[in-house]
Amino acid sequence: MTSGTDGGGMVAHDMMRQGEPMDRKNVVIEKIRKLLALANSCNEHEAALAASHAQRLLSEHNLAIADIEPDTAPHTADKVETAVSKTLAKWVRHLSAGVCTAFDCQAIHHPALGKMTFIGIGADVQIAAYTFAYLDRTVRKLCSTYIKHHVDDNIPNRHRELMRQSYYLGAVSTIVARLQEQKVRTPVTPGALVPVKEALIQKVISDMGPIRNVRSRRSYINSSAYAKGQTDGRNIGISKGIHSNSQKTISR
Repeated sequence: MTSGTDGGGMVAHDMMRQGEPMDRKNVVIEKIRKLLALANSCNEHEAALAASHAQRLLSEHNLAIADIEPDTAPHTADKVETAVSKTLAKWVRHLSAGVCTAFDCQAIHHPALGKMTFIGIGADVQIAAYTFAYLDRTVRKLCSTYIKHHVDDNIPNRHRELMRQSYYLGAVSTIVARLQEQKVRTPVTPGALVPVKEALIQKVISDMGPIRNVRSRRSYINSSAYAKGQTDGRNIGISKGIHSNSQKTISR
């Protein structure tokens, strides 16, 4: 579940002080409850849209999950799987890590299966998986355009690949920074729930068995390609991922 505030017990008082009537608050709470119920739909696109709207309402009305379900705390973490390459490029690892940090999730790559499992609580994990898929797809398209229009066809393949990877890393560096800024403005998890979520996520990870850590090697970059990636990364709508229904995911 998502939230945009710490200390849900003060929300009702704050809303009354700001002039928002209690009956209006109750209407919003009921709408969020219905959206969170839809977030468990077997229709992946419908679930992601519902989770997105619920998160937006929580943030807009300064509500915590305790205001929606005061007697209910999360009891387990959820998993969403998406297809990826069996070998992940450095920029893809950085992108998945940045998305997970932004939405309080974890991601595990399964090289033999060519998939990635996002682990999180309620709406968080749906939003994270869709955002990652959207950003991954968008950055690849932008990079193809960059290579087509800015890289000479006659340069050696190794130089072309260096420019490609430099562009990717530049774009992702900007995207991750923007995601962090967004999280500071609208936190996903209220402070009291942070350790609860972390414990539930770690339990799921431990149940999955041994996880192999991948060490990142030093990257050599082409400065002009990296800078172009950074510039293009600023123009990507980082909130649009949840509106895409073209990426197949499997909820567990």
